[in-house]
Amino acid sequence: MNNIIKFLDSNLEYVTHEIIEDTVYITVISNRISVECPYCSKESKKLHSYYTRSFQDLPIQDKKVIIIIKNRKFICENKECSKTTFSENFNCIEFKSKKSKRLIKYIIDLSMRVSSINASIIY
Repeated sequence: MNNIIKFLDSNLEYVTHEIIEDTVYITVISNRISVECPYCSKESKKLHSYYTRSFQDLPIQDKKVIIIIKNRKFICENKECSKTTFSENFNCIEFKSKKSKRLIKYIIDLSMRVSSINASIIY
């Protein structure tokens, strides 16, 4: 399962999964030691807090997939930076998005091939 998670982002590590009815919930964590501040580009190891973030990914065996990340917030150690804290970002998902980039791409590709009505039936 860890290899599958690496397709999303190499900085993610598989923790556990659970299947409830028609949904697979996969919990992951980050394997980074330090994270670069998106505002000033200075690296930080100073942890501020955690929060849970979830998003939908491509289905597996006709089951909906929800990825749950124990996301970390860091303190920017650059005193000249305009922000004091920032959240860890991942390549597989846009800021505040509820769907992975590859799921969004799949939906757009599907929509281009079939009518919008037929595409909505599939998802």
